[in-house]
Amino acid sequence: MSDNSNNMRKITKELALFALILLISPLVSLANVGPISLKASLDSAHIIMGKQTTLHIEIVDNNGVNGALPILDADTIIAEIEVISKSQADTIDLENNRRQINQDIIIQSFDSGLYTIPPTQYIVGKDTFKANPLALKVIPVSVDSLQTIHGQADVIYPNSRWYDFLPDFITDYWGWILVVIIIILGAIFALLLYKKKLPIALTPTKKEIPPYELAIQLLEKLRDEKLCERGQEKEFYTRLTDILRSYIDSRFGINAMEMTTTQIIESLNSNNETVDSKSYVEQVLEIADFVKFAKVRPLPDDNVKSYNWALQFVKETKPIEATVNTIDNSENTK
Repeated sequence: MSDNSNNMRKITKELALFALILLISPLVSLANVGPISLKASLDSAHIIMGKQTTLHIEIVDNNGVNGALPILDADTIIAEIEVISKSQADTIDLENNRRQINQDIIIQSFDSGLYTIPPTQYIVGKDTFKANPLALKVIPVSVDSLQTIHGQADVIYPNSRWYDFLPDFITDYWGWILVVIIIILGAIFALLLYKKKLPIALTPTKKEIPPYELAIQLLEKLRDEKLCERGQEKEFYTRLTDILRSYIDSRFGINAMEMTTTQIIESLNSNNETVDSKSYVEQVLEIADFVKFAKVRPLPDDNVKSYNWALQFVKETKPIEATVNTIDNSENTK
């Protein structure tokens, strides 16, 4: 009887331990995954039939999470809304083992009406996260129904114009003829000036500021305005990144004003003059994207670092002044 009682107690303990493991395992799984947020938005909730708009998807999760967006494998969202293209995912490091993934999807519809875009799904293991549903109104294009039957139009005689009486070669090649006349008149004018030795009055042209000097001036002006101290961090980072983008464009011929952060970094990495200093730009753009799109206020220390990084990049990529002529002149003097 005592042995049976001991066996029953042992079985009861094992069952209790098994039940405890079943209760704790989901909690451990959630702790490893961390909180995941999924948002969806449209560039415009009203489009004309046949036009396109962008569906923005924003995911915030832990680094290393292997999630899937089923919408990326679909050609349509619903029967009336087509998927035209998908951009490459843009990942932003939020620190503390967190990241933000931005994905853009171009959609289009050729059927007018008011449609509901189902919640976008993000699948992580056995868990499915859903974004908010969206509404899209497709406005029809007004077309002449041709319900009114029009009678036969009368014969129309076109109005004659003065150049109708000119020879065909003049009307066909008037542009070239005008260019030739201007060149001849310019040559005659230059010849007269040369013979009479008349002074030519030229309007002074405004001296163009080199990209390096202009960037330094704009950075100093931005620093003196103290936007961050007044709580205007978003404007500060917008102007700071615009200064960097404009400097990169004018200094290295990289169209940074029209590029994403990833494209700018790739272009700088492939340029011999910027490859060693690209990390400064990368850090500034990452914090700026975080401030402008994630709507998070950075620490004062981050604002100072971002400004110093931008200033350091400009200084390290300053053009080296040519000294060949100076050396040659000194040698000739000797």
